Amino acid sequence: MSEINGYDNEYEFIKYLNGKMVKELNPMYEDLINYLFPKATSNSLIKCWRNHLKQKSDIFIKIDGTIKGISIKKGIKNSVHVEPITEFIHFLIDNGIPQKYIEIYLKYHYADGTTNGSGKKRLSALEYQKNHQPEIDELNKVLNNNDTLVKNAIDRFIIRGNNSNYDIDALIYGEVDDFVWISKDDIRKSILSNKNNYSSSVHIASLTIQPKNRCLNYNLKYNKDRYSIQLKWYNLFDDIIINMYNKINKV
Repeated sequence: MSEINGYDNEYEFIKYLNGKMVKELNPMYEDLINYLFPKATSNSLIKCWRNHLKQKSDIFIKIDGTIKGISIKKGIKNSVHVEPITEFIHFLIDNGIPQKYIEIYLKYHYADGTTNGSGKKRLSALEYQKNHQPEIDELNKVLNNNDTLVKNAIDRFIIRGNNSNYDIDALIYGEVDDFVWISKDDIRKSILSNKNNYSSSVHIASLTIQPKNRCLNYNLKYNKDRYSIQLKWYNLFDDIIINMYNKINKV
């Protein structure tokens, strides 16, 4: 992939799609458009614009009065969600996670011996795992055995977010001339299928949970990022390809 940033990448899709008729599109887009707009004709006109709100849909595509929201990702370490740690903890509480495991997560998150980030010595994730992997494994078991939490996490962190009433309809991974995509329903199926996979990091199925920045060098510029969580879907591309293979072979 090129070095184009995510913001400019979104505009490349908008520039390519907006104002075209369906029949003018590169064949690469055929499956995506047919899925999103099954009633569209070859002469249907496409409108496309950016979502200027910080929501899961990065762009909107409109054909014949129907609007669909699309999330666009690129790169190898795909961040799919960031929020204050306080909001994440409330999410865990609302989904029935006991206090014991919330404290395990907080100690993992700050890795400084405290549950509030006030400790003096900060450890990297790997350093923390050396002595605390059993607790992390126990936490992961609790998180991933809670089907309601996993489903709610998919909606909150990928599909809908926590500041919108509308789902994305598909997720594109890649750039305007080289991409793969996955539908909203298949995102749910793919992530749920990975909830029993082992990871040494804290995770909910395919989604790794970590501080936005551990700030191990105590740089005040980034210290505030210690108080936000970040979810990454590291195997996003692989999971989309597996989903495509399974659909073709009806696995």
